Amino acid sequence: MIIRTEFPYATTHEDVRIPLPDGVALYARVWRPVTDEPVPALLEYLPYRLTDWTAPRDAQRHPWYAGHGYASVRVDVRGHGCSGGRPGDEYDARELADGVAVVEWLAAQPWCTGAVGMFGISWGGFNSLQIAALAPEPLKAVVTVCSTDDRYDNDVHYMGGSVLAVDMHAWAATMLAFTARPPDPLYAGDGWRAQWLERLEAMEPLVHTWLSHQTRDDYWRHGSVCEDYTAVGAAVLAVGGWHDPYRDTVLRLVEHLDPRRVRGLIGPWSHQYPDRGLPPGPAIGFLQETLRWWDHWLKGVDNDVMDEPLLRAWISDAHPPATVYEELPGRWVAERSWPSATVVPVPYVFAGAPVAVASPQHTGLDAGRFFPFGNEADLPPDQREEDAKSACFEFPVEGDEPVEILGRASVTLRLRLDVPYGQVVARLCDVAPDGSSTLVTRGALNLSARQGRHRAVPWPVGSYEDVSFELGGIGHAFPPGHRIRLAVSSAYWPWIWPRAGSEAGWTLDPAGSALTLPVRVAGPAEDGIVFEPPEQAEPLGVTVPATLDEPRPERLVVRDVARGTWRLEVDPRYGGTRVYPDGLEYGEEAEETYEIQDADPLSARTRSRWRIRLHRPDLGWDARVETRSEISCDEGGFLTSNEVVCREGDEVVFHRTWERRLPRSAG
Repeated sequence: MIIRTEFPYATTHEDVRIPLPDGVALYARVWRPVTDEPVPALLEYLPYRLTDWTAPRDAQRHPWYAGHGYASVRVDVRGHGCSGGRPGDEYDARELADGVAVVEWLAAQPWCTGAVGMFGISWGGFNSLQIAALAPEPLKAVVTVCSTDDRYDNDVHYMGGSVLAVDMHAWAATMLAFTARPPDPLYAGDGWRAQWLERLEAMEPLVHTWLSHQTRDDYWRHGSVCEDYTAVGAAVLAVGGWHDPYRDTVLRLVEHLDPRRVRGLIGPWSHQYPDRGLPPGPAIGFLQETLRWWDHWLKGVDNDVMDEPLLRAWISDAHPPATVYEELPGRWVAERSWPSATVVPVPYVFAGAPVAVASPQHTGLDAGRFFPFGNEADLPPDQREEDAKSACFEFPVEGDEPVEILGRASVTLRLRLDVPYGQVVARLCDVAPDGSSTLVTRGALNLSARQGRHRAVPWPVGSYEDVSFELGGIGHAFPPGHRIRLAVSSAYWPWIWPRAGSEAGWTLDPAGSALTLPVRVAGPAEDGIVFEPPEQAEPLGVTVPATLDEPRPERLVVRDVARGTWRLEVDPRYGGTRVYPDGLEYGEEAEETYEIQDADPLSARTRSRWRIRLHRPDLGWDARVETRSEISCDEGGFLTSNEVVCREGDEVVFHRTWERRLPRSAG
């Protein structure tokens, strides 16, 4: 990592409040170059608190952009951080309208040329795309990283029409804790406490809404750019990582947006900006890449950014299974169009007699983290145990050349169910000569969603039907001597929430089933694809206090042999305790558990606890947030329980519990 301390421009920064049409003001931090000339503005717009939680990351990039001649602006969403107003749902109409107003406010400032860009990762990548689809005139370009164009089928709530237990729960619990944090009096002023209490009174666990919409209805269509790609008015640089759940969005955007105004980049990365150097690498000079994008679209610089291939993608070489890789072996390839003429569908037809598949309910404990962040236990370990609980079909890689795939594999399965409901999960694995099995990609289908995600159709009991679905996109080379394995299971906990009756599984007829791989048969490899080394601005200077406590394992599997129960304990390790240069002591602990019994889908249960402390010794300010979130199920619905306790010093200022039963209509 290169740390830049000198830039073409000296920089300055200030905190401001951006007024909205309804009188609410959003808290913003603005870094600007020292110049008398107006410059374009860049906006990153998030609920994650610019004064503390994202401050270390913000310091890496916003001053860097300012030093290169841009006003770089970080804004907290309404009801979060030091912004005014009450919190709402993710990407609701109010959030997006506020975002449009911020874009227009920035464009009208005397220090701005009137041209605005938006960028962000995850939430900020989502709303960059969504606001681009609202097409405010000043918004000329966006850089969207690890984001989605489809809020139902490619987000943290549902997968293949099934409830994503692992992140429907974990993300709802995280946002409950995050939303309950108080404004910081150092920045919010004397009214911080009244503002905090107003927010808390308005707060509602988001899981209530998310579980109330179990098919792809209008709720999920809102904010899903895939509903109308032509609405996107800005140029889009779409960026993803093969170890991020949102990478398929990059493939869809380069396919459906105007090729004169879109470029795609997919590396080996996890859910992180590609310059941060977190596993898996290699990292790239991502800020330099984006600067070329901004210079072209916001300053009119005649550079070569639009001469780049439509899609630059990383293809990994075979690698042994591991839960973390500092760097993956592989290379960059170029595609001038997408779908590409160099990638052809190659079917691999199954053979054999019909096979009954009734996977144990704990199949999936070796799935790895849904959102890998670059931690030591994020990625899936050796898949042999999971493969043993699945029906496996293998295809040897023969000859002297590897089978190289780029894009989305698909499966067609002929199934018979003896119950109305079921789920199927397909994992594509690379099996080495020593028998080790590395997960390459996977996909899932709730069989009631086989005729579309917008409705639930029970299976005709006792009948065979053919179902087809895609696996997540990937770039991977299977070398000669290895075997391509497709493993198919009827359970995948805790990713997929099971349903009563699903323990019966189904029968698969190989005679009507096949795997289709997107095989890259020809085309340029590196093609001159090179990236500058990663560089950033100076670190913020956050310190982590030393502790004698042994850290909890990131992922621990506990088996109760007598009860037949399996429990996965997770420490998400978002940040822990840290001390900021402005004197804030921020402490954070979280733990998640996922429990299930071997033969009982109704035993599924998730639990999450958060403890957050914000302490300013110099101000005598000490605020604490504790939350508890649980989800269980019965035959007809989901049972949710959420509790929030907030304290200022020793005084409990807020305590509320929500108990809900949400009918299971699909999912």
